[in-house]
Amino acid sequence: MKRRAVFLDRDGVLVRAAALKEYALGPVTLEDFSIFPEAANAVHRLRQTGLLTVLATNQPAISRGQMNWETLNEMHRILQSTIPLDRIEICPHSDADQCACRKPKPGMLLAAADSLGIDLRASYFIGDTARDVGAALAAGVTPILVDRPYNRDLSVRRRVKDLAAAADLIGNLLR
Repeated sequence: MKRRAVFLDRDGVLVRAAALKEYALGPVTLEDFSIFPEAANAVHRLRQTGLLTVLATNQPAISRGQMNWETLNEMHRILQSTIPLDRIEICPHSDADQCACRKPKPGMLLAAADSLGIDLRASYFIGDTARDVGAALAAGVTPILVDRPYNRDLSVRRRVKDLAAAADLIGNLLR
C-alpha cells in the first residue's frame, strides 16, 4: 500500500534565504545557514498526520562552484538534527545541465516516490516558487505556496503565510 507524503522545498520554506525578484537565493556558507524557528514544529505536526516528509531542493550552487558537497552535506546534517525528514532529494545541477531532476521537472519527486512507495496523487508539496509549483503539478502532487514577495504574481489554489500555516491546512484537509 502506498503512503502519503509532504514534499518540502528548503530555501525560503525550511531555511532562511535572500529574497530576490523571482526566487529565494539559498545560503552557500554554514554561517548563512539558518532554519526558520517554526520549521521543526510544523514538520513534526505533518509527520503526526502519518505523512512521510521529503526534502526536494535545487542546489545549483554545487554545479556553479559556489558551494562544495561537504558544505551542503553539513547543512543537511544540521537540518536533519532539527527537522524530522524521511528523505532528502537534491538536484545539484543548473538549468544549462538540462537534467530530469531540477525543478520544475518532477525527477526528485518521482525518485522519492519510487524509493519510499509514495502515492503522489495523495501527497502535497510546500514550496515558495513557480519551480516548486511546476514540479508538484508535473508529478500529480497538490502544491501549497508559502507567500513571499517574489511569488505574489503566481496564481495557485492554496497559498499560506508560512510553513506552520501549511501544516495547519494539510491537517485540516486530512480530517
